[in-house]
Amino acid sequence: MNVIRVGMADLNVAEAQDSLRTTGLGSCVGIALYDPHTKVAGLAHIMLPTSTNPNEPNPAKYANTAVPLLLKRMEERGAIRRRIVAKLAGGAQMFTFAGQSDLMRIGPRNVDAVKQALATFAVPIRAEDTGGNCGRTIELYTLDGSLMIRTAKQGVTTL
Repeated sequence: MNVIRVGMADLNVAEAQDSLRTTGLGSCVGIALYDPHTKVAGLAHIMLPTSTNPNEPNPAKYANTAVPLLLKRMEERGAIRRRIVAKLAGGAQMFTFAGQSDLMRIGPRNVDAVKQALATFAVPIRAEDTGGNCGRTIELYTLDGSLMIRTAKQGVTTL
């Protein structure tokens, strides 16, 4: 089994026997997509909610551009959109300041944007571990679609 690393503002796709891993999910959100029939999985590590640039040079950086690109890449590997399900992790509020504006609430805004993007493509969210104030490392396993989440405070859980 190969572990395929997904960096910040990055995405990738894997097939059975491999897994996808990303680290450093603070306010960023990990979008784990999976087709249980073909065992094709996709993972995106988005940093920000939305891009308004139609020619965005890095679509993996934003929720609204990463979701359609990840779905397209999964379909190119044999996934069928109507079977794809999602799991989410991240979106923490890492720092709090007095008088903080809504613009500084990047984690919660990222989670909302991911949910909106998934709803646009009718991708159901099966599980999530979002919010809080701690960072996460996640790994998506293609054999069964399970998502391992590791945090310093809560240890390891699986969705």
